[in-house]
Amino acid sequence: MAQLDYFFATLSPFAYLAGTRLEQIAARHEATVVYKPFDIISLFARTGTALPKDRPVARQEYRLQELKRQAKHLQMKMTFQPAHFPTNAAPSSYAIIAAQAEGGGDVGVLSHAVLRACWAEDKDIADDAVIRDCLEEAGFDPAIADRGLLQGAETYAANLEEAISRGVFGSPFYITEDDERFWGQDRLDALDTHLEEAAA
Repeated sequence: MAQLDYFFATLSPFAYLAGTRLEQIAARHEATVVYKPFDIISLFARTGTALPKDRPVARQEYRLQELKRQAKHLQMKMTFQPAHFPTNAAPSSYAIIAAQAEGGGDVGVLSHAVLRACWAEDKDIADDAVIRDCLEEAGFDPAIADRGLLQGAETYAANLEEAISRGVFGSPFYITEDDERFWGQDRLDALDTHLEEAAA
């Protein structure tokens, strides 16, 4: 069974716009998805990328236009200036990591629930209650948020190092077993095509 490594930040608006299309693609190709949330602020600092707020005005304006276009195209509800952005992405990332390790629910549903909470529901994804609600929605024990902290923190740091070593520079970022890399939710069709061709 093929494996897809999915590097993403729980603060990423473009990861939110990916919706559940990655999971649909994986199911179609009988591939497994390994979720690897990472610290995108640290990634930007280490790969020479400015934070969105520090980029030239033209790039900031284009980013906002693109978010609005994509949300409309995908028919996804989206708040373009969330009430709790930026916030601490670590707690939600730890929960996703711990849930993936423990099992019992759907990590794809959990990841999207966290992203949706930030980008469509104006919730603070650093809040324990919000994280617990997302865990429960995805079929996990909400108490994972408490007992997975150490493992989550260690893996979160390791995911960042792995991301940098494998050429990741943004979110969402998808890497196949044959090291084909796809950056952005608008590259999911290309990922789908690649997996189809690789299986032929």
